Amino acid sequence: METKQFGLNDVVEMKKQHPCGTNAWKVIRMGADIRIKCMGCGHSLMIPRNDFAKKMKRVIQQGEMES
Repeated sequence: METKQFGLNDVVEMKKQHPCGTNAWKVIRMGADIRIKCMGCGHSLMIPRNDFAKKMKRVIQQGEMES
């Protein structure tokens, strides 16, 4: 099984659409749990890393690295 690569500040597409109408989310925190923020309405939620990896479709936009 292929592991999906994602990083902090990446914008990702999820398999299910958010009730506000978008399925684009920004990764704002990484750890054992991943916190993502909806790009449509700004709602954020935290989900376990394994669940996030299953529900993520692809990376839409790579996040900028902070120096």
